[in-house]
Amino acid sequence: MIENPIKRRPTRKIRVGSVYVGGDAPISIQSMTNTETCDVDATVAQIQRCADAGADIMRVSVPSMEAAEAFGEIRKRVQVPLVADIHFDYKIALRVADLGADCLRINPGNIGSEQKIREVVAAAKHHDISMRIGVNAGSLEKDLQKKYGEPTGEALLESALRHIDILDRLDFHEFKVSVKASNVFLTMDAYRLLSKQIDNPLHLGVTEAGIYRTGTVKSAIALGGLLMEGIGDTMRISLAAEPEDEVKIGFDILKSLGLRSNGINFIACPSCSRQEFNVIKVMQSLEERLEDIRTPMDVSVIGCKVNGPGEAKEADIGVVGASPRSLVYRNGEKSHLIDTNQLVDEIETMVRQRVKELEEAKSKEIIRSSS
Repeated sequence: MIENPIKRRPTRKIRVGSVYVGGDAPISIQSMTNTETCDVDATVAQIQRCADAGADIMRVSVPSMEAAEAFGEIRKRVQVPLVADIHFDYKIALRVADLGADCLRINPGNIGSEQKIREVVAAAKHHDISMRIGVNAGSLEKDLQKKYGEPTGEALLESALRHIDILDRLDFHEFKVSVKASNVFLTMDAYRLLSKQIDNPLHLGVTEAGIYRTGTVKSAIALGGLLMEGIGDTMRISLAAEPEDEVKIGFDILKSLGLRSNGINFIACPSCSRQEFNVIKVMQSLEERLEDIRTPMDVSVIGCKVNGPGEAKEADIGVVGASPRSLVYRNGEKSHLIDTNQLVDEIETMVRQRVKELEEAKSKEIIRSSS
């Protein structure tokens, strides 16, 4: 087993509701609702779908006082920590703080006078909630646009440090920071520069990354590169897609780097003429059927015996394709043969049985530890 070479950047640990961000806490996955916030039922349903997909934190836009009241109702009906996204109107920030927000996403510089910022900070301290400073390349201050001519890593850094300085002067340190851009290289440059300047946790993201496929690729390159350098404490994949898809992709990125486990890690061949069954069709069916599984597990499904045994030996459950029966490995050892025409049903049964075994073992360990 190759040791994971990633060494995370030491950061201050803050709390977003029940979830810790930074320090030695796991890198958390966030998404954001795209429903009308005042439609409480639709927003709650979307948050629940994201939570079912594994989201640690959800963000909700609160553009008005009416939306703030709706946010309060949403907060009562979901368990996942909620970040209230607020711009310009400090009174909205004060209201959602009273109504149970776990974090305020603001830019102190666009809240208004220092007195207004003081009131928001006082509310955050009173309710013991954190903040996120969010800097975007598309909304840089006009003087910075003029100074740098175009969005650059240095411009994003300077904007972030301005906002950070405001909170530092008010003796408020429970915040995370993001410096997002839609360009991969600009995003990476800004985060690298910022990571050298502060010890607050960093929220990673490629903003307006695009539609599902291209946005996924851009996010995987930029965020994957930063994470490999140890930069990043929480993240969102910003796609023109369903929020729950953002969550799934975020976990796939973390799983590929060995930074988080969430559900099944499938190892599957791309298929070729040697395949003894339709690998693509089988994998599509398995991914759909086993989407609800959250227990970490490696499942290898290889269409022939060339690479199949080697991959199967490294997996919790491995299948080596053959006809009419395929060979199953369990925990690296040959186990039994199964009907190749019934692979999806057979593999699903084995996975769910393995999940049951692991959960029972975990329960017994908890009982032993507490006794």
